[in-house]
Amino acid sequence: MTNWTSLSYVVVDVEGNGQQPPDLVELAAVRIDGGVIGSLTTWLVRPTYPITPFAESIHGISNKQVADLPSFDDVKDDVLRALDADALVAHNAHVDVGVLQRKLGEWECPEVFDTLKLSRRLIPHQMSYKLGSLVEAYKLAEGMPEALKPHRATYDALVAARLFLYMANRSGAAPLSLEVLRNQPPDGGDSEAATLF
Repeated sequence: MTNWTSLSYVVVDVEGNGQQPPDLVELAAVRIDGGVIGSLTTWLVRPTYPITPFAESIHGISNKQVADLPSFDDVKDDVLRALDADALVAHNAHVDVGVLQRKLGEWECPEVFDTLKLSRRLIPHQMSYKLGSLVEAYKLAEGMPEALKPHRATYDALVAARLFLYMANRSGAAPLSLEVLRNQPPDGGDSEAATLF
């Protein structure tokens, strides 16, 4: 069995403009190395198309706030460096991965661990698996700076990182193996959950 801490992870959260397909307005990337939350990088950018009133009502980012900011292309190289890890982690990961794949073109997404799917498997019987509900249930926002708010990329990426650590470390029990996180059978056979999102 392989210790899950043998991989490097980057936990991401994307806030969009509300258009279809969604364009990136804010991105946060949190490193996990050696099983410990490390550096955080965040970008607020001017999207190609305006932020819809509905999207603004959720994350609070207005078109006026981003009007004079760089475009995503201006920060693309920095984003690619931040995403350089063995695995990517996100809550409801297909949304974040989809946006990143559209914005980054040739970027090869590493292995993905979706904390939404992991939580359904590893911490069953929750009333809700929304990120906010899990944050409340497991007190994952304790000690966070008051300036950080839900539905902003920095907050959501940090609490998703804490949720991932909570599950991987089994809340004080022996840490999970990488095989258990991947939902691989003990005999090493193929698993139907090899793709986690």
